Amino acid sequence: MAENQKNSSAKKILLHACCGICSGYPISYLKDIGYEVVVYFYNPNIFPEQEYNKRLEAEKKLCRHFGCELIVEDYEPQVFYDCVKGLENEPEKGLRCDKCFELRLMKSAKKAKSLGINEFTTSMVISPHKNYEKLSEIGLKIAQDFGLTYLAQNFRKQDGFLKTNRISASLGLYRQNYCGCKFALKN
Repeated sequence: MAENQKNSSAKKILLHACCGICSGYPISYLKDIGYEVVVYFYNPNIFPEQEYNKRLEAEKKLCRHFGCELIVEDYEPQVFYDCVKGLENEPEKGLRCDKCFELRLMKSAKKAKSLGINEFTTSMVISPHKNYEKLSEIGLKIAQDFGLTYLAQNFRKQDGFLKTNRISASLGLYRQNYCGCKFALKN
Protein backbone atom coordinates (compact mmCIF):
# COMPACT_ATOMS: atom_id res chain seq x y z
CA MET A 1 0.00 0.00 0.00
CA ALA A 2 1.31 3.44 -0.84
CA GLU A 3 2.75 5.68 1.86
CA ASN A 4 0.18 8.37 1.05
CA GLN A 5 -3.08 6.54 1.60
CA LYS A 6 -6.10 8.36 0.18
CA ASN A 7 -8.88 9.36 2.53
CA SER A 8 -11.33 6.47 2.70
CA SER A 9 -14.38 7.65 4.61
CA ALA A 10 -15.35 5.40 7.52
CA LYS A 11 -13.30 2.52 6.20
CA LYS A 12 -12.16 0.29 9.07
CA ILE A 13 -8.57 -0.56 9.82
CA LEU A 14 -7.21 -2.80 12.55
CA LEU A 15 -4.26 -1.20 14.33
CA HIS A 16 -2.07 -3.61 16.24
CA ALA A 17 -1.01 -1.61 19.30
CA CYS A 18 2.15 -2.46 21.20
CA CYS A 19 1.63 0.24 23.85
CA GLY A 20 -0.19 3.50 24.50
CA ILE A 21 2.80 5.69 23.75
CA CYS A 22 3.43 4.19 20.34
CA SER A 23 -0.21 4.10 19.25
CA GLY A 24 -1.19 7.70 20.08
CA TYR A 25 -0.11 9.36 16.86
CA PRO A 26 -0.99 6.39 14.60
CA ILE A 27 -4.58 6.47 15.91
CA SER A 28 -4.75 10.23 15.43
CA TYR A 29 -3.25 10.05 11.93
CA LEU A 30 -5.47 7.19 10.77
CA LYS A 31 -8.59 8.94 12.04
CA ASP A 32 -7.50 12.17 10.32
CA ILE A 33 -7.27 10.41 6.96
CA GLY A 34 -10.74 8.94 7.37
CA TYR A 35 -10.35 5.54 8.97
CA GLU A 36 -12.46 4.08 11.72
CA VAL A 37 -9.69 2.62 13.88
CA VAL A 38 -10.15 -0.65 15.74
CA VAL A 39 -7.24 -1.05 18.14
CA TYR A 40 -5.97 -4.58 18.78
CA PHE A 41 -3.83 -5.25 21.84
CA TYR A 42 -2.01 -8.57 21.43
CA ASN A 43 1.39 -8.64 23.11
CA PRO A 44 2.29 -12.00 24.65
CA ASN A 45 5.94 -10.91 24.64
CA ILE A 46 5.53 -8.38 27.45
CA PHE A 47 7.22 -9.38 30.70
CA PRO A 48 6.36 -9.44 33.54
CA GLU A 49 2.57 -9.54 33.78
CA GLN A 50 2.54 -6.37 35.89
CA GLU A 51 4.26 -4.57 33.00
CA TYR A 52 1.70 -5.99 30.60
CA ASN A 53 -1.11 -4.63 32.78
CA LYS A 54 0.45 -1.15 32.96
CA ARG A 55 0.74 -1.00 29.18
CA LEU A 56 -2.80 -2.29 28.75
CA GLU A 57 -4.19 0.35 31.12
CA ALA A 58 -2.38 3.06 29.14
CA GLU A 59 -3.88 1.68 25.91
CA LYS A 60 -7.37 1.69 27.43
CA LYS A 61 -6.98 5.33 28.48
CA LEU A 62 -5.75 6.28 25.01
CA CYS A 63 -8.63 4.50 23.26
CA ARG A 64 -11.17 6.22 25.53
CA HIS A 65 -9.57 9.55 24.63
CA PHE A 66 -9.85 8.89 20.88
CA GLY A 67 -13.18 7.05 21.04
CA CYS A 68 -11.73 3.90 19.48
CA GLU A 69 -12.87 0.35 19.93
CA LEU A 70 -10.23 -1.69 21.76
CA ILE A 71 -9.96 -5.46 21.43
CA VAL A 72 -7.74 -7.13 24.00
CA GLU A 73 -6.51 -10.68 23.52
CA ASP A 74 -5.66 -12.96 26.41
CA TYR A 75 -2.21 -12.61 27.90
CA GLU A 76 -0.43 -15.78 26.78
CA PRO A 77 3.33 -15.47 27.31
CA GLN A 78 3.95 -19.17 26.66
CA VAL A 79 2.95 -18.63 23.03
CA PHE A 80 5.73 -16.05 22.75
CA TYR A 81 8.29 -18.31 24.45
CA ASP A 82 7.39 -21.19 22.15
CA CYS A 83 7.71 -18.87 19.14
CA VAL A 84 11.22 -17.65 20.04
CA LYS A 85 12.57 -20.91 21.46
CA GLY A 86 16.25 -21.20 20.58
CA LEU A 87 16.55 -17.45 19.93
CA GLU A 88 16.72 -16.31 23.55
CA ASN A 89 20.32 -15.10 23.22
CA GLU A 90 19.78 -13.19 19.98
CA PRO A 91 20.64 -9.49 20.18
CA GLU A 92 17.91 -6.86 20.10
CA LYS A 93 16.72 -6.27 16.52
CA GLY A 94 17.79 -9.81 15.61
CA LEU A 95 15.91 -12.96 14.64
CA ARG A 96 14.05 -13.16 17.97
CA CYS A 97 12.49 -9.76 17.30
CA ASP A 98 11.56 -10.78 13.75
CA LYS A 99 9.76 -13.86 15.09
CA CYS A 100 7.98 -11.71 17.68
CA PHE A 101 6.84 -9.29 14.95
CA GLU A 102 5.61 -12.21 12.83
CA LEU A 103 3.69 -13.67 15.77
CA ARG A 104 1.89 -10.44 16.58
CA LEU A 105 1.21 -9.41 12.99
CA MET A 106 -0.03 -12.91 12.10
CA LYS A 107 -2.47 -12.81 15.01
CA SER A 108 -3.52 -9.30 13.94
CA ALA A 109 -4.21 -10.47 10.39
CA LYS A 110 -6.28 -13.38 11.71
CA LYS A 111 -8.26 -10.99 13.92
CA ALA A 112 -8.83 -8.54 11.06
CA LYS A 113 -10.00 -11.37 8.80
CA SER A 114 -12.39 -12.71 11.46
CA LEU A 115 -13.86 -9.22 11.93
CA GLY A 116 -14.26 -8.59 8.20
CA ILE A 117 -11.70 -5.77 8.29
CA ASN A 118 -9.61 -5.78 5.13
CA GLU A 119 -6.72 -3.57 6.26
CA PHE A 120 -4.33 -3.70 9.18
CA THR A 121 -1.15 -2.03 10.37
CA THR A 122 0.89 -1.71 13.54
CA SER A 123 2.00 1.04 15.87
CA MET A 124 5.35 -0.70 16.37
CA VAL A 125 6.74 1.09 13.31
CA ILE A 126 6.69 4.48 15.06
CA SER A 127 9.51 3.50 17.39
CA PRO A 128 12.99 4.58 16.29
CA HIS A 129 14.17 1.31 17.87
CA LYS A 130 12.22 -0.79 15.36
CA ASN A 131 13.13 -1.56 11.77
CA TYR A 132 10.34 -0.02 9.66
CA GLU A 133 11.40 -1.86 6.49
CA LYS A 134 11.53 -5.25 8.23
CA LEU A 135 8.14 -4.74 9.91
CA SER A 136 6.62 -3.63 6.61
CA GLU A 137 8.07 -6.62 4.78
CA ILE A 138 6.61 -9.00 7.38
CA GLY A 139 3.24 -7.21 7.38
CA LEU A 140 2.96 -7.17 3.58
CA LYS A 141 3.80 -10.89 3.34
CA ILE A 142 1.24 -11.84 6.00
CA ALA A 143 -1.40 -9.62 4.39
CA GLN A 144 -0.82 -11.33 1.04
CA ASP A 145 -1.20 -14.75 2.69
CA PHE A 146 -4.56 -13.69 4.19
CA GLY A 147 -5.90 -11.75 1.21
CA LEU A 148 -5.72 -8.50 3.20
CA THR A 149 -4.02 -5.15 2.81
CA TYR A 150 -1.21 -4.12 5.11
CA LEU A 151 -0.90 -0.35 5.39
CA ALA A 152 2.87 0.19 5.33
CA GLN A 153 2.68 3.66 6.83
CA ASN A 154 5.85 5.10 8.31
CA PHE A 155 4.31 6.90 11.29
CA ARG A 156 7.76 8.34 12.18
CA LYS A 157 7.60 10.76 9.26
CA GLN A 158 6.54 14.36 9.84
CA ASP A 159 7.66 14.21 13.49
CA GLY A 160 5.38 11.28 14.28
CA PHE A 161 7.52 10.05 17.15
CA LEU A 162 7.54 13.52 18.70
CA LYS A 163 3.77 13.82 18.19
CA THR A 164 3.07 10.45 19.79
CA ASN A 165 5.20 11.40 22.80
CA ARG A 166 3.30 14.67 23.16
CA ILE A 167 -0.05 12.85 23.05
CA SER A 168 1.06 10.35 25.69
CA ALA A 169 2.49 13.09 27.92
CA SER A 170 -0.70 15.16 27.68
CA LEU A 171 -2.73 12.13 28.79
CA GLY A 172 -0.22 11.10 31.48
CA LEU A 173 0.24 7.65 29.96
CA TYR A 174 2.59 5.10 31.50
CA ARG A 175 5.97 5.19 29.78
CA GLN A 176 8.02 1.99 29.67
CA ASN A 177 11.80 1.90 29.36
CA TYR A 178 12.28 -1.33 27.36
CA CYS A 179 10.65 -3.05 24.40
CA GLY A 180 8.75 -5.64 26.38
CA CYS A 181 10.18 -9.14 26.59
CA LYS A 182 12.35 -10.44 29.41
CA PHE A 183 15.27 -10.79 27.01
CA ALA A 184 15.13 -7.07 26.19
CA LEU A 185 14.80 -6.27 29.89
CA LYS A 186 18.12 -8.02 30.56
CA ASN A 187 19.78 -5.67 28.09
